Amino acid sequence: MVNNLPVKTLVHKGLTIEGYSRAAVQTYWRIPELKVGFDLGAQPWSFMATPTWFVSHTHMDHMVALPVYVGRRRMMKMEPPTIYLPEQAIEPVQRLLRLFSRLDRGRLPCQLLPAKPGDEIQLSRELVVTVSATVHTVPSLGFIVWNRRLKLKPEYLGLPGERIRDMRLQGIQVTNEVRTPLVAYLGDSAPGGLDACPDMYKAQILITEVTFVAPSHRKDKIHKYGHMHLDDLLERRSQFANELIIASHFSTRYNSRQIQQAVAKAVPDMLDGRLRLWL
Repeated sequence: MVNNLPVKTLVHKGLTIEGYSRAAVQTYWRIPELKVGFDLGAQPWSFMATPTWFVSHTHMDHMVALPVYVGRRRMMKMEPPTIYLPEQAIEPVQRLLRLFSRLDRGRLPCQLLPAKPGDEIQLSRELVVTVSATVHTVPSLGFIVWNRRLKLKPEYLGLPGERIRDMRLQGIQVTNEVRTPLVAYLGDSAPGGLDACPDMYKAQILITEVTFVAPSHRKDKIHKYGHMHLDDLLERRSQFANELIIASHFSTRYNSRQIQQAVAKAVPDMLDGRLRLWL
């Protein structure tokens, strides 16, 4: 295996979170069990087999590796990938890929699909992705991956299987869809992007940016440029029902020790042990 980029790994309830994120440097995540990735600020060789990606916005540290990823899959004779982007980005990215193809003298086959707030994207019979707006300096999106199951309605519990079958054949709806939010990905956003999508607070795993942690950094300016401060998490502490909260995308103004010290001072209990720093 070629290890050409940093990748941090954490497993929670059978889901593996892999990736790396640093503001203005590079951001890339994937959940291999769900066969999805978020953002393409770089592309570790080991991520190449993941076939579906959701790009939150078009800043270079979140999407500059898109041509690399597509080209590698072509070179390895893999199926063209599917990449969801903010709908405003589709045409410029198509042009960008055409130019890269001319420079590289190789095809860059992929399916670029638009995403907008309110969309529901079906990945499989069991998985669906919902799209929400975030608050950044360019059009930007957040995503939630849901598990969905059909469960028998309470009034039909205990009925024989043959009776249930007959009711289905008669066109009677005997089940309800039950959804569980598995992974929420905020991308880059001021706090408004989190607040506008309450389901993000309910996902089993939340991957959120916390670009700034120092008390001296002004939150009004941070929010203006579409980012979050550690204080924004603390102000919303009671809303987080997540089992795991991954804080990432820290500013390069801080080194790892400074981030750890600032968070330890402000959140000594690490949100009841649920908060993890992606350093």
